[in-house]
Amino acid sequence: MKLLNISYEKYKLDNGLEVILHQNKNLPMVAVNIWYKVGSAQEVKGKTGIAHLFEHMMFQGSENVAKEMHFRYIQEAGGTLNGSTSFDRTNYYEKGPSNFLEVALWLESDRMGYLLPALDQDKLDNQKDVVYNERLERYDNQPYGLAWELLITNLYDKSHPYSWSTIGFADDIKNYTLADVKNFFRTYYAPNNATLVIAGDFKRDKAVSFVEKYFADIKNAQIVVPLKISNGKLTQNKIIRHKDNVQLERIYLSWLSDKAYGKDDAALDILSDLLTGSKNSRLYKTLVFEKEIAQDVTAFQFSGKYGGHFTIVATVKPGKSIDEIKTKIFNIISDLIKNGISSKELEKSKTGIKSSFIFSLQNLDSLADHLNSYNFYLNEPNSFSYDLERYNKVEEEDIIHVTDKYLSNPYIELRVVPKDNES
Repeated sequence: MKLLNISYEKYKLDNGLEVILHQNKNLPMVAVNIWYKVGSAQEVKGKTGIAHLFEHMMFQGSENVAKEMHFRYIQEAGGTLNGSTSFDRTNYYEKGPSNFLEVALWLESDRMGYLLPALDQDKLDNQKDVVYNERLERYDNQPYGLAWELLITNLYDKSHPYSWSTIGFADDIKNYTLADVKNFFRTYYAPNNATLVIAGDFKRDKAVSFVEKYFADIKNAQIVVPLKISNGKLTQNKIIRHKDNVQLERIYLSWLSDKAYGKDDAALDILSDLLTGSKNSRLYKTLVFEKEIAQDVTAFQFSGKYGGHFTIVATVKPGKSIDEIKTKIFNIISDLIKNGISSKELEKSKTGIKSSFIFSLQNLDSLADHLNSYNFYLNEPNSFSYDLERYNKVEEEDIIHVTDKYLSNPYIELRVVPKDNES
């Protein structure tokens, strides 16, 4: 598809920094998007959450940029900025008027190359408190907040880097030392472990000159040894009961599945849409509308670089039971394996995925992030058509195949129940 054939230029500085340029003159805006090839997967036991901590530390000032000034420089120019951490990577991004490109590149380079001189114990203690409170707010004290952590810690082997949440365990967050964070920075926050995307309305020669000016003198680091991952399969179902400060019971069912861009990844995405993607989807229609036993239900395929899992979540309606919902879920799964799906269902799902995908590319931020993501997982920034074609190629029998292949295996069953409920 011509619409999805995105032109770009990719090159590398002598210090190893990958640079991807994509010019788009539709609006006088430019996006700067940088991915560091480090996420919570690179952490070790006892130091979980340190990758996410660095997402916070990178906004606390660097040698030439005072604390809070990164935000002020961008926002006072009319721009936006943020960052995020996942299992696989940490990214930082800005978007603003075309004439702010040099400022954005200077800011990113200063914290890539010159963060440590500004890193002190007071800043670390402050951000440890922020992250610890974030954990309390989003996990420990949030209704159903510990569900994700309970799932992955039981689904993956203890040695697998997806067996802890990105936020990190509370005790680990409390115990980071200044030496820990400095060593982590020296190891992973280096030009040869990063890719910089510049997308939007800019002059190519000026952009190249700015990148050279601000990034070329930053020293690279010793090449990080790739992770060697082994994850044994679940040999039996595991049921976990967790009492929480909730009013309604909720059931989570999770199976190990395929990794990002694996052979079955796209079919599993479509399966999740067929099950809960609309009011007429199989689980939603049956559990919420027809039987009225669930308050809500959702399914999703999580795909990472080192593994994946497929999860179904349903909240129980007052007066109904988890067991009733569980039985219906497995009946619907069995029926799909036995009788398949209609071509109409499949085409509707493909059309919805295609529409959402193309719509997301109207946003310059999203386009820049796609370029970085494809480069990270596939080593080809212009993988838009390839990505969409993965879904176009999925046939009805593929849905039956992945449902049987993964959802017939042992699974983790998590039941979150009110604290005063003894079920």
